[in-house]
Amino acid sequence: MGILRKRNVMKIIWTKHAEERQKQWEQKLKITKKEIEEVLNNPEQIVPGEMEVLIAQSRNRDGLLRVLFIQEGDARKIITVYWTSKVEKYWKEEGKDDKNKI
Repeated sequence: MGILRKRNVMKIIWTKHAEERQKQWEQKLKITKKEIEEVLNNPEQIVPGEMEVLIAQSRNRDGLLRVLFIQEGDARKIITVYWTSKVEKYWKEEGKDDKNKI
């Protein structure tokens, strides 16, 4: 039997805008709510955005799935979500730009 790992699962709040964007991405690239919530709960990276916004991101479909959110206590409120092919533009390599680490 393998090692069981506790998954980091937060309460997720979807804004109307985020739900609309998810539906658009589901039509374009079949990106599901479940995939977005997986990125939010277990991102490869979290990088700072503008003001109080954080961005959970993970490589996905030869690109990057980015979930912009605000931390509200034990909940994460999704502001918007999008996929981009410009991984190198947004990906933060370890050791580079350490001042932006969360």
